[in-house]
Amino acid sequence: MAGNEHEVHRSARTGKFVKESTAERDPKSTTTEEVGGDHGGDQEVHRSTSTGKFVRETTADLHPSTTETQHL
Repeated sequence: MAGNEHEVHRSARTGKFVKESTAERDPKSTTTEEVGGDHGGDQEVHRSTSTGKFVRETTADLHPSTTETQHL
């Protein structure tokens, strides 16, 4: 990874950031995202605002008031 690019880890249950050791210990319930760098926001992800879990684009389209879109 170059520049300010780095990984962040989130709980798939709560959507909160967790330590790398937590992600390693429980990989089925955590997600690792690569952020920063010169991506220019080329990746779009959608999350439920109530659970923090990733959702599909169609879910975000159907429920815009309870989802958020992030550009990574």
